[in-house]
Order: sequence, then structure tokens, then C-alpha cells
Amino acid sequence: MFINNFDPVALEIFSLEIRWYSLAYIFGIILGWILAKKLFIQDIEVKNKFDDYLTYLIIGIILGGRLGYIIIYNLSFYINNPLDIFKIWQGGMSFHGGLIGVIFASIFFAEKNNQNPFLYMDIVALVAPVGLFFGRIANFINSELYGTITNVPWAVTFVQIDNLPRHPSQLYEALLEGLFLFLLLIYFKNKFSNKPGVISGLFLIIYSIFRFIVEFYRVPDEQLGYIFLNLTIGQVVSLIFILSGVILFYLKYETR
Repeated sequence: MFINNFDPVALEIFSLEIRWYSLAYIFGIILGWILAKKLFIQDIEVKNKFDDYLTYLIIGIILGGRLGYIIIYNLSFYINNPLDIFKIWQGGMSFHGGLIGVIFASIFFAEKNNQNPFLYMDIVALVAPVGLFFGRIANFINSELYGTITNVPWAVTFVQIDNLPRHPSQLYEALLEGLFLFLLLIYFKNKFSNKPGVISGLFLIIYSIFRFIVEFYRVPDEQLGYIFLNLTIGQVVSLIFILSGVILFYLKYETR
């Protein structure tokens, strides 16, 4: 059994704290940008515009992720504490919200440059698992989004929570939503490189399936609990995104 008692602060310079969660965002974006530029961008016009697009992308991730968390997971709290909306350093980001932010940012940027937004969204879909991997590792270090109590041999006790053996659900997600999703999308990229939007649809489907499964081993958000048919809000949203992905995949796959 592994004992988790990591310090969420990676570095402290004078009074400035640099947290693992912040580093995960930074590493994920930088590595994703490098992979995109070096390996995945084939359209020369997209490659020339990608650095400019990155600014829109980061804004979409941050605004979408924060607003998504506020609206989906803790709206009543932020209505009563509006100034806390801006305290991003305290945590509270939604992947699904960030994904919606990326979609809007991609559409806005592509239309501004008279391009197909799926040329950008497919690239983001390919490198997003890199950021997801680092993000889930940071969740593990922070002892957040932890799993349900279990007696499996690989159980982890989170000292900062309750010292009970739990599923390391953050690591499950790092492997599934990070490593496995990345490898699967690279495989499908070679099959559907001539159909913009198909990779984006597959990302929505596969990520949401992995997320739906892992939620069974993860403690639901305390303020929400189980909301419908013993499902978490994360599972309900994942079902919506699975359906959206299936529709997108069908429409783009049938495009000639």
C-alpha cells in the first residue's frame, strides 16, 4: 500500500508558492505545443498560424475551465462568494468546461482567418491527453479527486484526507485519459487524416467513456454527491459528450 503525503507546493520562492497543479498546466501546454508543431500539423497554413492560435487556446482553457467548474459543480457557492471566482490558484477547474472553451476559441480564431476550425481542434485533440496526464498526476500529488475506499493491493492512503485505503483514481485517469487515449488517437490519425473533425469526434467519445468508467471508482464531489440513477455529475456530462462525439464522428466520417 502506498502512502500519499506529498506537498502540493512544488517550489517556494520567498513568499511565492509554485504549485504542482500550475506546473502541470504549464508543462502540458508547452509539451503539447512542441508535439503539435513537430509531429501533428500537416497543413502549412495551420502551422504558420498555430503560435497565434495558442494564445486563444490558453484563454479558452482557463476561462472555459473556470466557468465550467463554477456552473456545473459549485454554482451556489460562487453566487454567495462572487470574489472567489477569481481565486483560480485555490483550484476549481472543469475539464469539460475547458473543452467547451477550446471549441469556442478554435471557431473564433478559424473564422477570423477563414479556416476550418476542425483543422485546429483535431490537433488539440491529439495533444490534449498530454495535458490530461500531467493534470491527473498533479491531482494525485494534491490528494484531490481521490477514489473510493478499497482493499485492492495497489490502494493508496491519502494522509491529508483520512488515512483510509482508496483507489488511486487520479492514476487510473492519467493512464486512460492520458497515455491510452494518446496512443489510440495517434492510431486513428493515420486512418482519418483526410477527414477533419473525425479525430475530434473520437476524442469526445473515447475520453468520455474512460471518464465515465473511472467515476465509478472516484468519490463524487461533496457538494453534489450522486445526482441521477446513482451517477455523478461527471458521468452525466460524459454521456452528453459521448452523444455529441458520436454525432460529430458520423457527420464528419460521411463527409466526402
